[in-house]
Amino acid sequence: MVAISHRSTWLAAAAVVAALGIAGCSSTGQTQGKGSAPQTKEQLESQSTAALNRLYAAMPGTRELVAKSRGVLVCPAVIGGSFVIGAEHGKCVLRSNGTTRGYYSTTAASIGWQAGGASKAVIYVFSSQDAYNKFLNSDGWSVGADANVAVGKAGANGGIDTTTANAPVSSYVLNNTGLEAGVSVNGSKISKISM
Repeated sequence: MVAISHRSTWLAAAAVVAALGIAGCSSTGQTQGKGSAPQTKEQLESQSTAALNRLYAAMPGTRELVAKSRGVLVCPAVIGGSFVIGAEHGKCVLRSNGTTRGYYSTTAASIGWQAGGASKAVIYVFSSQDAYNKFLNSDGWSVGADANVAVGKAGANGGIDTTTANAPVSSYVLNNTGLEAGVSVNGSKISKISM
């Protein structure tokens, strides 16, 4: 009985620390890496445009990639925290040809030993019509299960490498200091929402 009581107390303490980490990182600024979660369509649209502009500045060639893509899903403030069990959540906007096509949420969970929280922007670029259609027609889309997503990488000249440019779906992660190289988004679950 004592072991159960100590375990319950430990789990409750871990949950409180994780919640405080998430709350703390959600009130430190405006967008990716600094950010508070957007609460309105206007905030989401504004933060998404800012995230795209940061991506264009961080990696040459991404503006052209997005311009010729079938669609781009921008999640400007994915906020997470962890203490043994981690969670991330954020709102996203789907754009195609510069026009908003819908709003989504992204959620991911992980198990790890690092305490703390962070905010980041995650951008998915749909280069193939087939991958874009599968996303649009899904009832909850999971990275790694429903689609393989190439991690956006820089080539020798600092621009997008050929493999990334030719992938049906590629992803880019930005934190408060810039582009995070090689960050996988596998396990992220994306669902349509109303705003």
